[in-house]
Amino acid sequence: MTSALQARHFSKTFGGHRALDDVSLTIEPGEVHGLLGQNGCGKSTLIKILAGYQNADPGAELMIGGRPVALPLPSGQAQSLGISTVHQNLALIPSLTVVENMLLGRLGRSNDMALSWRKARAECAAIFQRYDLSIDPAATVGGLLAIERAMVAIVRAVEDLGLRSRDAGAGLLILDEPTPFLPKRDVEMLFALVRRIVAGGASVLFVSHDIDEVREITDRATVLRDGRVAGTIATKTSTREDLIELIIGRALRTARPHSDVARRGPAKAAITGLRGNGVADVGFEVQPGEILGLTGLLGSGFESVVYMLYGALPCEGGSLRVAEESVALAEATPARSLKMGTVLIPGDRNAKAAIGMLPIADNVTMPVLGHKLNPWCVRRTPMHQLAHDLGQQFGVVPNRPERALSSLSGGNAQKVVLAKWLQTDPSLILLDEPTQGVDVGARELVFDAIRNATRKGAAVICASSDYEQLALLCDRVLVFADGQIGAQLEGEQISKQTIAETCLRGSIQLQGVP
Repeated sequence: MTSALQARHFSKTFGGHRALDDVSLTIEPGEVHGLLGQNGCGKSTLIKILAGYQNADPGAELMIGGRPVALPLPSGQAQSLGISTVHQNLALIPSLTVVENMLLGRLGRSNDMALSWRKARAECAAIFQRYDLSIDPAATVGGLLAIERAMVAIVRAVEDLGLRSRDAGAGLLILDEPTPFLPKRDVEMLFALVRRIVAGGASVLFVSHDIDEVREITDRATVLRDGRVAGTIATKTSTREDLIELIIGRALRTARPHSDVARRGPAKAAITGLRGNGVADVGFEVQPGEILGLTGLLGSGFESVVYMLYGALPCEGGSLRVAEESVALAEATPARSLKMGTVLIPGDRNAKAAIGMLPIADNVTMPVLGHKLNPWCVRRTPMHQLAHDLGQQFGVVPNRPERALSSLSGGNAQKVVLAKWLQTDPSLILLDEPTQGVDVGARELVFDAIRNATRKGAAVICASSDYEQLALLCDRVLVFADGQIGAQLEGEQISKQTIAETCLRGSIQLQGVP
């Protein structure tokens, strides 16, 4: 059988750094092939070469559908060779309609000046119907749900390759981190779309940090480590531990550190009567040095708690006490929260936690310009020195404060966001999915940074749908169901399996089902 794609001896050197070192990859027709590795392992470089954005070093060979392809690929011509890429930012224009976004690529290649938008909308609706999707072609993309935007980008990529029937049987779709900001229910919908695409004969290269997702959707996976191929394995017959050891070169630390948090004496933070955004009269306390997890099924209310406590989402009532200071949560604002010693690290760091186009130094020094630096005469040298020191402390790679934050990998960008807020020595740290889009190696460093803050006496509230993350990080876990706390887990009860079972059981019990 002719392979859909064969890449041989791919290397790439930037200055004195070898980002790829003799990498070879084979993808079969109708296969979903995973690509994993820590941030900085070479995944992005490999994808950019396959997409025609970068050139490989001399000696690389590429075959698509059994036919040799000359390298470097002509800029912007990857689709004509049968390769289409959907990047994490999706490359959609929010202000345009769905049909306008679907036609962007074709409009640039067409000489037809008499386009019928009525016909285009009908054709677009028919395309979505073939993929069992109910998306309005006339809707503005900015108003779509995250999963709908992802599906529009994926279907557009497949259609631009001309994969319109089972007879097409060719083409490679590269999905670069398509799921980090999607809840599990939406991930399952996306996977259903991927399966329909490969059923038509296309192949998919699925790039992800999420090992469980890779094991679920892929047939085989190639792991890169330090620019080289660490191995290619059949994912259906491999364990998580097999993949983790390939990714980081050793077994991952899985034992949860025993907490010495004593739940006696005054709490660091106390919440009473929290109401709003699907939450009904919730109250709990957090001790100094404690990491408290919040979780539940999607829509159970846990997702909005940290944002309401910070004043980033409106709430109907309730109060928050941090140390000796209290605030009515209906009047809470982010500015007031910061004055109380409360910080929030959102799940979507790109949109809500940082400014990607600004340098690392500008991002990381924002909270301290008023007291660590002179706000009336901002000098770049002290800013860069502080950013460099924080980068060294938090393990940011590369530690170059002048670089744009957007140039960093997901794990390193998250370290910058943590450094930005943890340098203020907060009393209460609110986290939402703190390791979303972060590889398994960087996750340990993120955990260490959070634990270091608790050793200084900070209290942490961590909202997450990642049960394994909660099991590794938290001292206690509150499981939400229908806007209320349905269960509390602590000690030996905190395991991935128990949290998952409690989320489902708690929901059933609160609905009155035996």
